[in-house]
Amino acid sequence: MAAESSFDIVSKVDRQEADNALNQTSREIAQRFDFKNTGAGIRWSGELGVEITANSEERALAVLDVFKEKLVKRGVSLRSLETEDPKQSGKDYRLTGTFEQGISQENAKKVAKIVRDEGPKGVKVQVQGDELRVASKKRDDLQEVISLLKGKELDFALQFINYR
Repeated sequence: MAAESSFDIVSKVDRQEADNALNQTSREIAQRFDFKNTGAGIRWSGELGVEITANSEERALAVLDVFKEKLVKRGVSLRSLETEDPKQSGKDYRLTGTFEQGISQENAKKVAKIVRDEGPKGVKVQVQGDELRVASKKRDDLQEVISLLKGKELDFALQFINYR
């Protein structure tokens, strides 16, 4: 009897890559002429929070665009970044964002339903906390599940790990 193969579906942000993107953004806004004397800045706030400050709403949004560009270049999915609209705080505008980690129960059920309905037969999906385990006797079925989920437009980021 063949051993069962499996992989895990998670939604995590590589903190080091996000930190590198934030540092690159900080250096770029310090260098660029259009950000001179605007009080523009970006920094971490908490474990996975980002705070952007600038003297106008447009400048804060421009810093956010630069940050998103750096995240994409470093391979961090923008689906995991949740941002709010800029709010005035004294003379400055503040824009906060957080990186979402883990798959909620509701989203896990959506993914499991997609795999059961559209995936190959004989594939089992288990919800384990904030991640999912997908198992099958055939490795080709697991590859098919990965390509199926990559082709879906989900509103959260997915990574596939522990493929064995």
